[in-house]
Amino acid sequence: MKKMIFIVICLALSGCAGKPLPPPVKVETYTYPDGGKYVGKFKDGKKNGQGTFTYPEGQKYVGRWKDDKRNGQGTITSPSGYKYEGEWKDGKPDGQGTETFPDGSTYVGEWQNGLPNGQGTKTLPDGRKYVGEWKDAREHGQGIFTSPNGQKYVGEYKDGRKNGQGTFTFPDGNKYVGEFKDGKKNGQGTYTWYDGSKYVGEWKGGEMWNGTIYDKDGNIIKKVVNGKMINQ
Repeated sequence: MKKMIFIVICLALSGCAGKPLPPPVKVETYTYPDGGKYVGKFKDGKKNGQGTFTYPEGQKYVGRWKDDKRNGQGTITSPSGYKYEGEWKDGKPDGQGTETFPDGSTYVGEWQNGLPNGQGTKTLPDGRKYVGEWKDAREHGQGIFTSPNGQKYVGEYKDGRKNGQGTFTFPDGNKYVGEFKDGKKNGQGTYTWYDGSKYVGEWKGGEMWNGTIYDKDGNIIKKVVNGKMINQ
């Protein structure tokens, strides 16, 4: 009976069944010539698995490694107060992650190749917030911007600016619905004042350009021609 137990243990642990155990993963401490320090697992002479790397400048990464690159779940912090916590691929943030800046700003969302790409939320210390699409760390695509003072924009962005069709609501209740270019009202759009009067027509560089101003009852009160007001 004892001999049988010994044989079972041998087969399970020592590779007697023809499948040798993989080599052990080393957990070591290594200090680099530039002052960087790694404490964690090595495999085939490279950082692999869980480990902590402290950089000469004081940054620290705690997380997963693969072939000497940050890969998997991990967190990097800086003495300045910067922090990224989330997924990594080939040494760069990639996947879902949260970035926190020294001033308290945060980005929570998708990353690709080291930059915010995809869906994400940026929140500023004063409460302003953008929720929407990102491309290479800039607002790009459909998004919603809100501010504690009541401002709100819902619409298209390009390279970090309002571009395309959108709706901007002002704190006093005024509203613009129409086209934007480089962050300004540009193209066709309607501006409605809180009292019900409105301007309908063309905009250029944020200014009324060619269009008509109506009172709340729909009566024409002014025309705008090449940026100049003409009373009716």
